[in-house]
Amino acid sequence: MTALRPTLDLQVFDSPAAAASVAADLIASLVAAHPAAVLGVATGSTPSPLYAELAARTGRGEIDLRGTSAFALDEYVGIAPDHPERYAAVIDREVRAPLGLEPSRVHVPDGAAADLEQAGRAYDDAIRLAGGVDLQILGIGENGHIGFNEPGTRHDAPTHAVRLAEGTRAANARFFGGRLELVPTRALTQGIGTILQARRIVLIATGAAKADAIARAVLGPVDPTSPASALQRHPAVTLLLDRAAASALQA
Repeated sequence: MTALRPTLDLQVFDSPAAAASVAADLIASLVAAHPAAVLGVATGSTPSPLYAELAARTGRGEIDLRGTSAFALDEYVGIAPDHPERYAAVIDREVRAPLGLEPSRVHVPDGAAADLEQAGRAYDDAIRLAGGVDLQILGIGENGHIGFNEPGTRHDAPTHAVRLAEGTRAANARFFGGRLELVPTRALTQGIGTILQARRIVLIATGAAKADAIARAVLGPVDPTSPASALQRHPAVTLLLDRAAASALQA
């Protein structure tokens, strides 16, 4: 394996399920020590096995997340309040309900706000008032985006409104029946600066399509063209990859 920065803990697994199990172990250890922990939660296909594993452990009584709080990474702008792919709805059915979190402890950016920049500031304030995120779950886009921070985003950006890249919209079209025209064009996302304030970051990536983005993130220069490269500057990052996602890291 090519040399990594010492702050990056990289682990490679044979399957997405194995990576999800280790991520669940990390959350379980955190909550055992700190029942009121604050989690940062991502949406999309990548973290779904993690949430399923946590739900299974909750059902078996192995973990109790009722005292935890959760902050979602982002929310679409211009999506109907009752749309099933609105991230508030996704978080509710994949995270809050299966894990038994209190509704008042689950937070999602207000993508319907009249003043999106003020909504971004309010979201960052809410995270600070909660004591900050103890463990942030991340995925990564094929272009290296984290949250909805597309290439070119400042690495110190706070929560802010963004216009989604066409590649990002195309990747998310599968959640909208494959119809690109139904995918929102804008979102309100935690900025890279907000993400980097989490005390620990766990990034999960699976599949060969993510291999180049992972390689740029962990081996390339820290540069706005690769949003995830900002993670090299964080003191506690764990990357949980399957072999396909790690394939471009081989020496």
